[in-house]
Amino acid sequence: MTHNALTPLLGREFDDFLFAPVGENRNGTTLSVLSALARFDVDPWQETASLAGMPKERATERLAVLIAATSADLVTGLSAATIAARLIALLPQRPIYKGAAPAALIKAAAFTPSRLFIPLTLLALLLAGYFIFVTHSSPVGGPNPAATTSEASTPR
Repeated sequence: MTHNALTPLLGREFDDFLFAPVGENRNGTTLSVLSALARFDVDPWQETASLAGMPKERATERLAVLIAATSADLVTGLSAATIAARLIALLPQRPIYKGAAPAALIKAAAFTPSRLFIPLTLLALLLAGYFIFVTHSSPVGGPNPAATTSEASTPR
């Protein structure tokens, strides 16, 4: 299973769902959502992320199918759909946007030339400073200053 790579993406807000009891096995042990998903060779973290991204009705149907497949091992008087609905309610709520995005949000996300102006200005200043430094630190042609002073100090 690849849950190690996905665990940091989910966070602790999914623990209530993953560790919630689905029901009791015939041997008396409690079956968690995590265990039930793992029994189907489904990555529990990946499936949880998938369920959290679905509309509630669709997620409930998907989970009910998985629970129904394990219900032979469970001792419960509840239907798979009822159990799934209870468990899906434990998933964190995500905001649902039914209308258009607010104008302020669109304006904030819009790319404006002024956002490009600052980095380009900084780049131009850095390049100008570099060229000034390079031209003043090394002589451009001409005689060697050390040779000029040594020639002047020797008598003829």
